[in-house]
Amino acid sequence: MPARRAVTGRSQEPRKRFAEELRSLRAERDLPLRKLGEAVGWDWSLFSKMENGETLGGPEVVQALDQYYGTPGLLLTLWELAMGDPTQFKERYRRYMTLEAEAISLWHYAPYLLPGLLQTKAYAQAVLELGRFKGDELTRQVEARWGRRTLLEGENAPSFRTILSETVLRTPLPVRDQWQEQLEHLLTVGERRNVTIQVVLHSFGLYTLGGTDVMFLKPTDGRTVAWVETSHSGQVVEETAAVDRLQLRYDSVRDLALSPADSRKFIMQTLEEAACKPSI
Repeated sequence: MPARRAVTGRSQEPRKRFAEELRSLRAERDLPLRKLGEAVGWDWSLFSKMENGETLGGPEVVQALDQYYGTPGLLLTLWELAMGDPTQFKERYRRYMTLEAEAISLWHYAPYLLPGLLQTKAYAQAVLELGRFKGDELTRQVEARWGRRTLLEGENAPSFRTILSETVLRTPLPVRDQWQEQLEHLLTVGERRNVTIQVVLHSFGLYTLGGTDVMFLKPTDGRTVAWVETSHSGQVVEETAAVDRLQLRYDSVRDLALSPADSRKFIMQTLEEAACKPSI
């Protein structure tokens, strides 16, 4: 059954509605994409991808379009709704994405991969390719994951702490420049007052959580829920006793982790090592 449409005839799916509005505004002016690019100051190919639903673009370009079209706030509002739309993610992740978007604080432990909120596009693509995504679906999923970074931006952004196993930082991307970009991105995001990044070293030996990737989220109602993920599945844990057990394990790992300042130094050291050309 086709999706129900509003009286305007426009789609009620946020991503599609955003693309439709972009196409409509340009069509009303009978404006070629190249002319739009020249007028707004952005590459016209980006507008083509936005109108086709291949990408949502960033807030800066959307604000520029709002200004050009004389639609103050309209496109930016539609863009925000599209960015927060959980249907852009695979079905098994939608419940978590809804919780993530509504959380007032998040804390996380990463045993082997960087959390999605801190991934660059190149890192996200490498991870998603391992999950057998390809073609248009790969592009959509990379854009969806990259779009999540906006959750940590702005005055009302939630607090976020992640504890990274040293394994995460010892597992580089195949392309050196992309790995350096990812490490630089970590350092940049770590400067935000709402973001804390810590590292737990191999030298501490065995510790609880081990290979368990877990994200704790606190919604506005004050309860805490957890998202536990493996390489092939994930589940939301809401039962209080189970969440408490995970929290105790997390606290013990946090006690072992380097301080945020020392963790930053470790990431900087890793970046320096990545920048060094291998000896021949």
